[in-house]
Amino acid sequence: MAPVVCLLYIQQKSVMSKPVYQTVILGGGFAGLFTALHLSHHHYPRSVILIDSEERFAFKPLLYEYFSGEMDANQVWPRFDELLKGSGIIFVKDSAETVDLKNREVKLASGNCYNYSNLVLAVGSVTGYFGVEGARENALPLRMGEDALALDKQLRECLQRAAQMENPEQRRNLLTVAVIGGGPSGIEIACTVAELLPDWYKSLGGNPEEIRVVMLNHGKEILEGDVNNILRPTAEQELKKRQVELILGAEATAIRPDAVEYKQNDKQEKLLAATTIWTTGTNTHPLIKNLDITKEHRDKHERLQVTPTLQLLDFPEVFAGGDCAAMQGSSLPPTAQVAYQQGAAIAHNLKALVMGEELKPAEVNLLGTLLKLGIENSAASLFNRFEVTGEAGNVIRQGRYLELLPTPIHNFKATTEWLNEEIFNHHLNPVKTGDVVKWVGGALVGALVARKLVQMLGEDHKNSQT
Repeated sequence: MAPVVCLLYIQQKSVMSKPVYQTVILGGGFAGLFTALHLSHHHYPRSVILIDSEERFAFKPLLYEYFSGEMDANQVWPRFDELLKGSGIIFVKDSAETVDLKNREVKLASGNCYNYSNLVLAVGSVTGYFGVEGARENALPLRMGEDALALDKQLRECLQRAAQMENPEQRRNLLTVAVIGGGPSGIEIACTVAELLPDWYKSLGGNPEEIRVVMLNHGKEILEGDVNNILRPTAEQELKKRQVELILGAEATAIRPDAVEYKQNDKQEKLLAATTIWTTGTNTHPLIKNLDITKEHRDKHERLQVTPTLQLLDFPEVFAGGDCAAMQGSSLPPTAQVAYQQGAAIAHNLKALVMGEELKPAEVNLLGTLLKLGIENSAASLFNRFEVTGEAGNVIRQGRYLELLPTPIHNFKATTEWLNEEIFNHHLNPVKTGDVVKWVGGALVGALVARKLVQMLGEDHKNSQT
């Protein structure tokens, strides 16, 4: 049926006297979704089609809160049709199989075809397993909402089996969690799991001290070469506080259903673990690798090189942002704040093209680094000048991400739900009425002061760059 639909579309296109002016966006991550939303907000005069294989947008920086129960699916994993309601954006749930850049046509897995006047490539990256035997089959990633559900299911099943297990060696295996990778994702999930599992296991009648979380990192240091490396001392302290074991200089060679095999100091080792979480890296999306783009116009990871205005070098009608793009002469981390700002820049330049106005180079301002270090605990480094940790750091981190949540309506709903939980349910139960007024006033003032501080630091940082 799918090929017939495509054939009919081709026949229809062949008799059209005028080209179809529409913008197709591939990928509904931060860069793609925010490009679409900005186009809608600025009344872009052409039709916009957003294509993604998932029906929900995954707010990846807050997946740890979804996994831990600190935030719910509506806040962290909302449906695209809800986010795009009333925007005029056409959402298509499908996967792009090929892109013909010369003929300006996108072919989908369903067999449907879309031609475009402008294309936005924002498909992000994919989990990189780097040829490690059994990693794809036996390790659990954490990149989508479904991954959080699968990890929750796996861990709870292991705890329930362990609570009924008399054999100490088998129980130890069930209660051991291996985290592969000492980057920000590995640290964030390791701290979260190490804090949650003891309480979960205790509720089943088990001994929480038997929980074991082990992090294996290929490098000699965690956060090595990462934009968050300024937070390394704080991260190491928090991992130690939660009794997360660090195995450094460990290269994973195979992931088994019940073990991790690794090489350390040229010696082969094995760690028995019923659960392995894979956080060690990403690969360029296959769609990007298969594009008819020369090697000279890619970086060493095969990402697409783009101009300062985020256009492809040989195809200026095509824009690219997020994890699949590499700006010439610039090295930007693959983070949400970068993709978010690139989405806004792409939208501005798309409208400028239509209106015959001058395109502007994308300006990406890094506002600092944020790292979740357990339940209601984070570290925030603001422009490498101020570090805020603990609950205060967590308020800054969640507040900053909530401010980025797509569409004003969703932002408002998520923010009010979070504030209600933080202020009324968490901190003010039970307290006296007078204390409620004082605490709420203090919390709101604190939030405003924190936001004003970030804005002032941002202006100061921007001025120092000029």
